[in-house]
Amino acid sequence: MIERNVMGILDGKVILITGGGNGIGRACSLHAARVGAKLVVNDLGGSVTGGDEGSIGPAQSVVDEIKALGGEAVVNTDSVTDFKSVQGMIEQAKDCFGGLDAIINPAGIVRDGMFHKMSEADWDIVIDVHVRGAFNVTRASIELFREQQDGAYVLFSSTSGLIGNIGQANYAAAKMGVVGLSRIIAMEGALKNVRANVIAPFAWTRMIATIPVKDDASAQRVERFRTKMRADQVAIVAVSLCSSQASHISGQIFGVRGNELVIFDQPRPVRSVSRIDGWTPETLIEHGMPALAGGFTGLEATNGVFTWDPI
Repeated sequence: MIERNVMGILDGKVILITGGGNGIGRACSLHAARVGAKLVVNDLGGSVTGGDEGSIGPAQSVVDEIKALGGEAVVNTDSVTDFKSVQGMIEQAKDCFGGLDAIINPAGIVRDGMFHKMSEADWDIVIDVHVRGAFNVTRASIELFREQQDGAYVLFSSTSGLIGNIGQANYAAAKMGVVGLSRIIAMEGALKNVRANVIAPFAWTRMIATIPVKDDASAQRVERFRTKMRADQVAIVAVSLCSSQASHISGQIFGVRGNELVIFDQPRPVRSVSRIDGWTPETLIEHGMPALAGGFTGLEATNGVFTWDPI
């Protein structure tokens, strides 16, 4: 149950939230309504692995909760993978609320498996939902945002891509694609006040619940997600990035880990080596690579990088 603020940082804003019926999307929908936004709540209503028919239920439940407390929201159950359907979401926002100011896009699925066993179908559907979906929601709205010289995108990546997790090659590739897309949108949109930021969330959701528990270490990791890292903590950051007060923030990658907010660095040169007379394979192996080795990145997974308990 939400309690709507009399005044909020999103008063007068219209926001499209994809995947808005479950998990982080649901939390974003409820929190955005709490601080005054009018919402198009999109959710296909499918399973965490995708590929099924879906249902109006999750999105409708969120919209009903928002309306019961005096907020304004409408349901959309189309897929982010279809460009014309996403164009319809933009038109729905304009028809129902007179415009569109921001898009929060956490819609996603997982199809985990070791890469040497991964099927083309599991690769394709994850890329389709995450990369094609991110393209669709940004491309369908970018001209509107540029024309009105105002607009914010909050896209979602994952530490599976930024750092790496075994068994998620398709998901990692997709989520790094989203990072690249967001970066270019931010750069190209700077003069038109079109912002794009990325969140890599740590939160207990249906997707996290699919993590296999094979030993005590993985059981403890899953329990930390369940008890200390909530979707509403991620939603607060996503919603804040849609506000006018955050209009100077663009092109960034944030991590949200319980009450901890992280800013990730982005690839930049860390060291280099040169040889006046050029390299040979032998000199490169003997001298070049050893000189660079101090800048190599290890193969540890996310839990090997974030070794401290969430706050």
